[in-house]
Amino acid sequence: MDGLLSKLRSLDAYPKVNEDFYSRTLSGGVITLASSVIMLLLFVSELRLYLHAVTETTLRVDTSRGETLRINFDVTFPALQCSIISLDAMDISGQEHLDVKHDVFKQRIDAHGNVIATRQDAVGGMKMEAPLQHHGGRLEHNETYCGSCYGAQESDGQCCNSCEDVREAYRKKGWGVSNPDLLDQCKREGFLQSIKDEEGEGCNIYGFIEVNKVAGNFHFAPGKSFQQSNVHVHDLLPFQKDSFNVSHKINRLSFGEYFPGVVNPLDGASWVQHSSYGMYQYFIKVVPTVYTDINEHIILSNQFSVTEHFRSGESGRMQALPGVFFFYDLSPIKVTFTEQHVSFLHFLTNVCAIVGGVFTVSGIIDSFVYHSQRAIKKKMEIGKFN
Repeated sequence: MDGLLSKLRSLDAYPKVNEDFYSRTLSGGVITLASSVIMLLLFVSELRLYLHAVTETTLRVDTSRGETLRINFDVTFPALQCSIISLDAMDISGQEHLDVKHDVFKQRIDAHGNVIATRQDAVGGMKMEAPLQHHGGRLEHNETYCGSCYGAQESDGQCCNSCEDVREAYRKKGWGVSNPDLLDQCKREGFLQSIKDEEGEGCNIYGFIEVNKVAGNFHFAPGKSFQQSNVHVHDLLPFQKDSFNVSHKINRLSFGEYFPGVVNPLDGASWVQHSSYGMYQYFIKVVPTVYTDINEHIILSNQFSVTEHFRSGESGRMQALPGVFFFYDLSPIKVTFTEQHVSFLHFLTNVCAIVGGVFTVSGIIDSFVYHSQRAIKKKMEIGKFN
């Protein structure tokens, strides 16, 4: 038994030195105190990292199909009234959303940015004082109202009971409304007067749209849009203006849901137009992103990068439709963020590495200082004897 204990004693990697042989120094005490503080700070840092989740980032090819893309926006136009701004969206698959009104809200603002009114409907309100009927006569007592579409109706029984109905019927035909006052509905609703009443105002337009997850664009531009000879155009004649100021500020623009750490580069961006007219363009690269939090709740969202370009008119002719255009394309690479905790074994390994590393380095420093002091002391003693 004694032989076994003796063999175990010989394996001791930490041989003990009698305290009578210890030599304690002032420099050793300072180094010990400093190394203890460093150990404590590194331990607290490692403990915080262990208690809080860390985010792991991976890249992979995006193989998702048939999904939609939600675009959230909040844009302010200080020099364009709400009456004339329309929102359109289209993509390379051929799908179009013209003059989008669903989930889109407009706030009239004054020159100081104060909100005057909020609405989701069209300009003006319906006034039913003996309006023009579909058959050409005026509305009589107990007669059902059915307004004329002025040749733009798709069927004999179609009615255009408001100025917006007439403009929409014209849009589907690819026609432009040259003078709204020639249309009974627009005249009675005071279409042009409503636009004049908003002269000098601005507009804050916000909401969201759902589009196909393919490359496309959406834009804010004056006038009602329609297709003419397979070309997307806007009817600007009813507003009787020679120029449109599309200065704007993007309060918020995002693709998909918010997730922790997301940075949308266009939030707070603004631009001021100095020429009489032109088209401001944003070219956006959308990167699909999946965020999984510590509770394994999955958020499907997107990040994006952007470049900008202004296309102005040339030689007195309008070469570009006035408005703010956002052209977006999708990246084939998907970014995945995953929140997770550091394992306890990893934490324990790091703590041991901190203690052992600091202890070893401080021992080397202490040894260097101690032997340096002894060497200097010996040289000083030799110098005295000489």
